[in-house]
Amino acid sequence: MIHSFGSDNHSGAAPQIMEAIAKANTGFAIAYGEDAHTKEAEELFKKEFGPETEVFFVFNGTGANILALKALTNSFNSIICAESAHINVDECGAPEKLTGCKLVPVTPTDGKVTAESVKKELKGFGFQHHSQPKVLSVSQPTELGTLYTPQEIKALADLMHEHGGYLHVDGSRISNAAASLNLKISEFTSDLGVDALSFGGTKNGMLIGEAVLFFKKEHAQNFLYYRKQAAQLFSKNRFIAAQFTEFLKDGLNIKLAAHSNSMAKYMESQLKEIPQVKISRPVETNGVFAILDKELTEELMKKHFFYVWDEDTGEVRWMCSWNTQKDDIDKFINDLKQLL
Repeated sequence: MIHSFGSDNHSGAAPQIMEAIAKANTGFAIAYGEDAHTKEAEELFKKEFGPETEVFFVFNGTGANILALKALTNSFNSIICAESAHINVDECGAPEKLTGCKLVPVTPTDGKVTAESVKKELKGFGFQHHSQPKVLSVSQPTELGTLYTPQEIKALADLMHEHGGYLHVDGSRISNAAASLNLKISEFTSDLGVDALSFGGTKNGMLIGEAVLFFKKEHAQNFLYYRKQAAQLFSKNRFIAAQFTEFLKDGLNIKLAAHSNSMAKYMESQLKEIPQVKISRPVETNGVFAILDKELTEELMKKHFFYVWDEDTGEVRWMCSWNTQKDDIDKFINDLKQLL
């Protein structure tokens, strides 16, 4: 397959990750996370986020999100999120099915909700006919590749805590956010009051696996059982854990993410020279959104794989990955110019 700009999920696993898996594939290890590899990865997370951090490994991002939300809610609660949130658009109703909660979507601006827009949905407390608001879930980066500032994250966390609720962060691309903000991940999550974090890896060079982090032990009290019931407990967990150890120990996750971010900025710089292309969103991480003529999109898709984001407006999305190279982008830009 030619280089894909469809998703950072389309890339393979980084060679360092594959090597880590191979190294873990020796001898015997106790199953279900009782092995030395899992303990090592947990300690690396605790080093970053603090000793009280509770760490759990799961197979995928949807599993991480729904189980984090399940741990923070009862079935009569509601979960507030952006209309464009992955849990609202791309998880096939799994959050509602597994948590029993009502999702309350809020209209975002460039993918982000504000404290003001969320506050409008914090109502009906104590009224037995109304789902009780409990969790705000935000994506960092957003589905549009944009970023919440630390100040915005803190404002949202403070708002939810003032109303007896929690803030969950869907961090499927959390390393891309850290690379762009030039901050440690803890500095814009746990340090600012985030209660739970879905920590992604597979969009940034890992083969399989995500992590769920809670920053207070009481939030993780029943998580072991929720994870088992949701079929997200991996018997040979050492192979997920070994990847996270390699990912975290020397900042590999940030290096890979910084590269994909830089490729998106390079693509943006080349596209800005083409008048027929209108960049439609701020390029803050590894995604480029643009509006193209429909016929041009159809012709370009014959040569390069990518997705139409909004058929009504003609907005498309191009994602860069840890292994995207300038040559890939140059070929794409050249083909685009040839079509024009």
